[in-house]
Amino acid sequence: VQLQASGGGSVQAGGSLRLSCVASGRNISRYVMGWFRQAPGKEREFVAAISWSGGHTYYADSVKGRFTMSRDNAKNTVYLQMNSLKPEDTAVYYCAAAPGVAGMTPSDFSSWGQGTLVTVSS
Repeated sequence: VQLQASGGGSVQAGGSLRLSCVASGRNISRYVMGWFRQAPGKEREFVAAISWSGGHTYYADSVKGRFTMSRDNAKNTVYLQMNSLKPEDTAVYYCAAAPGVAGMTPSDFSSWGQGTLVTVSS
């Protein structure tokens, strides 16, 4: 499955952005989908994940209550709504797909998008 992320940009602290990730090549209805991010000089870290149907979502503690992940399997697309953004949210955000079941580490996901840059200024 190929993934194309978009929606990044520059915002001030407290602002919002909505990231999208469109999948092609396969229907993602049997894939766990995830969002990860990587800040300069840091390792890639888990942000959020969503189950096949969207009935279960999982978040890193650092974004819980501010970010919401959703999916539309009919559109083969997942989203990440990011509210109350902070400067420490600045990173390249990647969407990822895992067939079947997955944990919350990058190695659990086999397909990756190219990333979209989010910059939050104070």
